[in-house]
Amino acid sequence: MANELDVFVGNTTLIDEDVYQLWLDGYSVSDAVNIRLKSGILDQTGAGPDVLESDTMDHYRTFQMLERLLHYPPKLVQQLLFQIPPYKQSMLIERYYAFDEAFVREVLGKKLSKGTKKDLDDISAKTGVTLKSCRRQFDNFKRVFKVVEEMRGALVENIQQNFLLSDKLARDYAAIVFFANSRFETGKRKLQYLTFEDFATCAEHLIQNWTLGAVGA
Repeated sequence: MANELDVFVGNTTLIDEDVYQLWLDGYSVSDAVNIRLKSGILDQTGAGPDVLESDTMDHYRTFQMLERLLHYPPKLVQQLLFQIPPYKQSMLIERYYAFDEAFVREVLGKKLSKGTKKDLDDISAKTGVTLKSCRRQFDNFKRVFKVVEEMRGALVENIQQNFLLSDKLARDYAAIVFFANSRFETGKRKLQYLTFEDFATCAEHLIQNWTLGAVGA
């Protein structure tokens, strides 16, 4: 039996936030479809599994095209190809640069190099974060680090201006950049009880009081 669908045409890019999160979490299309099926979405929409798969694939293709713009968020805001409301743009950027605390705790203080990237398989297995998501998060850390490491002025403000992140997330990235640059050994056994937030708080005090990354510097 054929499915009947209502079709409309518009120039606004549709973003399903739930599917976006599945893509960010590193799930394949087939895994994402299964997760959406288990959520009962077909009962809510009346569509068939084939329509759900097609919808998921369309969203994934859109996210893949947006990804190159998300690498440099001001480009996403300035471009005209994808008609996305400002509040949706902010959501896309914020979620793309969000990270899992379990993952960042494993790489905090390590050099953001190819050597560390080779360890992502082990980190993925240890933390339960998918390898694809680990790679995205690692590449984000490295990208932010490279952009701001030679900049003069306040570190948090530089991150916000270049990546359009919220104040909280920009401060978290400032901590990641600080520890990557300073190479503090945060992985010692006696420090394992400390969370990323603990280290981020320490980094904020050091940045503001002891470095050129202070506010207003």
